[in-house]
Amino acid sequence: MKRTATILLAAGKGTRMKSKGAKVLHKIAGVPMIDYVVNSSITADFSPIIVVVGYQAEDVQQSLSRYHGLRFALQKEQRGTGHAVISAMHLIPDDAEDVVILCGDVPLLRPETLTRLVEKQCRESQSATILAARVPDPFGYGRLITDNENKVVRIVEETDATFEEKQINLINTGIYCVKTKIIKELLGGLKTDNAQGEFYLTDLVEMAYKIGKPAIMLEAGDTEEILGVNSRVDLAWAESSIRKHITEHWMLEGVTILNPDSVVIDKTVSLGQDTIIYPNNYLLGNTKIGEDCIIEPNCFIADTTISDCVTIRTSSVIEESNIAKKSTIGPFAHLRPGADIAPSAKIGNFVEVKKSFIGEGSKVSHLTYIGDSDIGKRVNIGAGTITCNYDGKNKHKTIIDDGAFIGSNTALVAPVTVGKEALIGAGSTITKDVPDGHLGVSRSRQKNLKKRK
Repeated sequence: MKRTATILLAAGKGTRMKSKGAKVLHKIAGVPMIDYVVNSSITADFSPIIVVVGYQAEDVQQSLSRYHGLRFALQKEQRGTGHAVISAMHLIPDDAEDVVILCGDVPLLRPETLTRLVEKQCRESQSATILAARVPDPFGYGRLITDNENKVVRIVEETDATFEEKQINLINTGIYCVKTKIIKELLGGLKTDNAQGEFYLTDLVEMAYKIGKPAIMLEAGDTEEILGVNSRVDLAWAESSIRKHITEHWMLEGVTILNPDSVVIDKTVSLGQDTIIYPNNYLLGNTKIGEDCIIEPNCFIADTTISDCVTIRTSSVIEESNIAKKSTIGPFAHLRPGADIAPSAKIGNFVEVKKSFIGEGSKVSHLTYIGDSDIGKRVNIGAGTITCNYDGKNKHKTIIDDGAFIGSNTALVAPVTVGKEALIGAGSTITKDVPDGHLGVSRSRQKNLKKRK
């Protein structure tokens, strides 16, 4: 195929979303919906890809900054799809024979469909090929009016259609492949004499028909993929479809997912072979889970790296953390950002860890808070221990060296260091460093008094 450019329309606010944000930036499976359209265009090998921005233009451009080679055209006023395309035409290279035009709100569109559209255009069309679909409820879509040879005479929008035209179930998906020469020739003739007072791109179809170069159509085999996301209901429907594909992908890659309909996995997550995901788990962001892991029910894991053979017990919350191999977390544990858990460590029930390193083989089994701390190897921290890291103004560090034993209900007032093989008596408040091999105790003397009668 010859060089094909793409104009991706992403300038609108999307009023039916009832959102303060740009429609195309609403996320589906953790990724802005426009990313799916950009990736389909890249996979189909279109170049250049021109994104027309308008509402919250800077935010849309920033969200796509990781894609190299995208070009951006600014549509200062949103005056219709035709006006949006006019805003981008100066970026179409001279050697691009065809231009694919599509919207940034069709996240289910497959690159294979775009490839078929361009191939049909190259084989059969003198002007444009329209991606069409037959749907049981065409309300809201433009209808395709065809002649006896199945050539497209014109496209009529819902607001301009007659009663008879509204009964037609052959719809315009808003996805086209147009000869560059034709679009340059006809764009200047667009007018705003319609119910919306806008420049309709669809008017080009009737204009091409009148000059003897009628558009043809390609019917989409799967009407699901041409869904445009225009409301929160559409957004939820698209998310459900994409998440189903994600869970199916990982199951085919050797991951066991029990009750996949109850599991939420972002597109950016990766999972290792023979890992088991129990129901009601949320795996989000840049989370990477290794092989042979077990994620028990009701966990929330975001932007976290989990190595092989790790068990995450029920109802744990883990964010921006690192968990090394053969560790056990939970149940009911909370790893906050900066938690770094070494191999074979144990973080038990109702334990909170924040911005701390827990050394290899160490155990923090229950009812404990570890914050801004550096814990060595084979350390045992008893129930009810807290690191008092905040003095009201600044955070301070606690260091516990290899082999230390921290008795239950201990308060370690940072900055403080507990040495190797040191022992802290239960119920102590430690405000001074404890040397290697020493016993640190801080208690008031017990008194046993006779009960009064």
